[in-house]
Amino acid sequence: MIPLLSSLPLGALRGHLAMLLFSALVAGSFSFGVMAAPHIAPAAMNAARFAIAAVIVGAAAMATGGIERSAFRAPWRYAVLGAIFGSYFVLMFEGLKTAPAVSASAVFTLTPLMAAGFGFVLLRQRLTRRIALALMIGAAGAVWVIFRGDLGALMRLEVGRGEAVYFAGCAAHALYTPLVRLLNRGERPVVFTFGTLVAGAILIALYGRSAIAQTDWAALPAIVWVTLAYIAVIASAATFTLLQYAALHLPSSKVMAYTYLTPSWVIALEAALGHGVPPVIVLLGVAMTVAALMLLLKEE
Repeated sequence: MIPLLSSLPLGALRGHLAMLLFSALVAGSFSFGVMAAPHIAPAAMNAARFAIAAVIVGAAAMATGGIERSAFRAPWRYAVLGAIFGSYFVLMFEGLKTAPAVSASAVFTLTPLMAAGFGFVLLRQRLTRRIALALMIGAAGAVWVIFRGDLGALMRLEVGRGEAVYFAGCAAHALYTPLVRLLNRGERPVVFTFGTLVAGAILIALYGRSAIAQTDWAALPAIVWVTLAYIAVIASAATFTLLQYAALHLPSSKVMAYTYLTPSWVIALEAALGHGVPPVIVLLGVAMTVAALMLLLKEE
């Protein structure tokens, strides 16, 4: 992978490296999320997540140049982005109540194909034949994993409820990527991320106010707090900034191409946690997603 990146301009190279780190950090959300999801409402978990992440990113913004007054122009932009990304995370945790971690991460790899579609509609970003082929290979690999290598289940379209719910969330994620470039007016990634997180925290709190009030926070098991710490600090504050940076330097399809690495990271983490590994026939689909990533990274 590194030889494919070595000849790129500095901005694009940093964008690729940001997304490489992004894919590794996101993977933990699936494994931890599956363990925490049964114990807390998705809206309650993500309201806390966005609020904590907003504090962290806001502090980082103040420490690295401050938040310019110009960043508050057209605050509706942050409301739009916060609502879209907040929807993604709420639907993700709703899906993880029943979807296995590896299967859910495979659904996530359908995001690049959808992001390419939204990128064309919003930014007129066109696909070459090679990128289109790569997206189709990646999507086919994802579908193979989602149906666990069972052709009969594929023909009958036996999709689990968790996977279906999470797919709707991934569509929101795909829309978010080109919207960042469309709505950004020169704000630094960390400042733009802060605005999005604040708006998302407010909107999720309003949506889930009943669930938040009904949650017995003191009685939550330790895995919920571990997961909350991980997704707020690592899978929110860090990955939001990485995604914002990459979206400003790379086409939408290439930004989201790195999601193809997520199932591989998840499989490694699940094995490390003692949760086993999928059957070999399922790993064929994972190999297809990695092949798709290689095609997407190759320069024209």
